[in-house]
Amino acid sequence: MSDLPTLLLVDDDATFRSVLKRALEKRGYAVTDADSVETALPLAGANPPEYAVIDLKMHGASGLVLVQHLHELDPNTRIVMLTGYASIATAVEAIKLGATQYLSKPANADEIVAAFGHRADADSAFDAKPATVNRLEWEHINRVLLEQNGNISATARILNMHRRTLQRKLNKNPGRGR
Repeated sequence: MSDLPTLLLVDDDATFRSVLKRALEKRGYAVTDADSVETALPLAGANPPEYAVIDLKMHGASGLVLVQHLHELDPNTRIVMLTGYASIATAVEAIKLGATQYLSKPANADEIVAAFGHRADADSAFDAKPATVNRLEWEHINRVLLEQNGNISATARILNMHRRTLQRKLNKNPGRGR
């Protein structure tokens, strides 16, 4: 058994996961990795990690499901949520479910390790500059989608938008958009 702190890394991008795993191991973590929430759940149940780095948007279940599960297993687990699709709605939800910090991709290993030491509030991942109209639209869409438990059709009806248009807007990455 290693004395290194345990870390669970979950991301469906195999290349990113491999590079980040090596970088975190060099920084003194015993890293276990998985490519989906479904693969990570039994790993976490068998050996609850001290730290976790979880991607938000993956094939299958959302990373938010795993954040909640890890927090229920051990409220002291330090969880960093990573996403290429940052929005205030998902940041708030991740923090409410137990994430320690919420970082936009690309985030490097040093930023992630630093994030383990911070306790986030819902807006800490975002600066004070006003958001662009495109960014505000994207955040509103994501907030409604979250309220509809990820149901694209229900979200499209509420927003009075065609389902394909909504999917196209969701697949656009607004970046920092500020």
